[in-house]
Amino acid sequence: MSRKISITIVVAALLGLLGFGAWTVLLKPSGLPPEGFARGNGRIEADQIDISPRLAGRVAEIAVREGDLVAAGDVLAVMDTAELRAQLARSDAAVASAKAAVGVATAHVAEARARLALAQSEQVRAETLSERDVLSRANLDIKRTETQLAEAGLAAAEATKIAQERSVEAEAAARAEIAARIADATLFAAGPARVLYRLAQPGEVIGSGGKILTLVSLENVYMEFFLPATDAPKVRIGDDARIVADIMPDMAIPATVAFVSPQAQFTPKQVETQTERESLMFRIRVNIPPELIAARIDQVKTGVRGVTWVRLVAADGSLPDWPDGLTPPLATLPPAAAATVTQP
Repeated sequence: MSRKISITIVVAALLGLLGFGAWTVLLKPSGLPPEGFARGNGRIEADQIDISPRLAGRVAEIAVREGDLVAAGDVLAVMDTAELRAQLARSDAAVASAKAAVGVATAHVAEARARLALAQSEQVRAETLSERDVLSRANLDIKRTETQLAEAGLAAAEATKIAQERSVEAEAAARAEIAARIADATLFAAGPARVLYRLAQPGEVIGSGGKILTLVSLENVYMEFFLPATDAPKVRIGDDARIVADIMPDMAIPATVAFVSPQAQFTPKQVETQTERESLMFRIRVNIPPELIAARIDQVKTGVRGVTWVRLVAADGSLPDWPDGLTPPLATLPPAAAATVTQP
């Protein structure tokens, strides 16, 4: 009886071993991409933006907290502008004073023109009287000199007026500079982003260029990966791609090839391929469509690892068709699916 049990156990073990071998050889995925396709490992990334004041000053207000989602035009922080507003008031007074000086100069020009007109009239009368020998030659020379002095006086008055007008422009430019500094004291979001770090608090004094916030821009979400020199030349900018995130292994995010490095480099340390590493690799970037990001902006997370699939151009310029699992229409996906399709 014990012998039959032993034989049964041995047979079961052999069958199990054979079954595992068959699964390994026939059913287990090989890990190699299908013909006409290539893939590379990477992380979903986005550009980080440091929010800093152009000028040193005290932080008056920070309107956001870490994790907040902001849109273009949202106020992020406000610097204290009490000193700048005092300078602006002084500049307003300087502009008003310069404009008043222009008014005085304009009056002087009018006065100088009247004097010139009078001097010219008296000179003409003197010329007539001199021709009749009623006026002496000396008196005629005096009238001519008075006309010349009036002309010089008019030229000086007009030059003074021009100088005063330039002074108004200079004061207005100084005022505009101060107003620009006040405008720069309010820091806005340039586009959709999420607050990653809040590095300062209201009341702190920040130097010029000092960081107040760090944002993760959601305008351009992408993944970078590396392909060997045998595959990279077959990838074209503008072709579509698929991103499969590790946290959603049965889904794939549509993307577009945005960059293919024109220069090879040695294999970076972060490249983890399932096949043997190549000596030279090319960096490739694929972008997730902005409309896809906007539609599911609350679900976008960066730093998530995954795999990017791309199609390789054949010798005749054609591209292979995506497998059936990679091509369902996006409209069929539920909103929570993060605009993804099935991984091959």
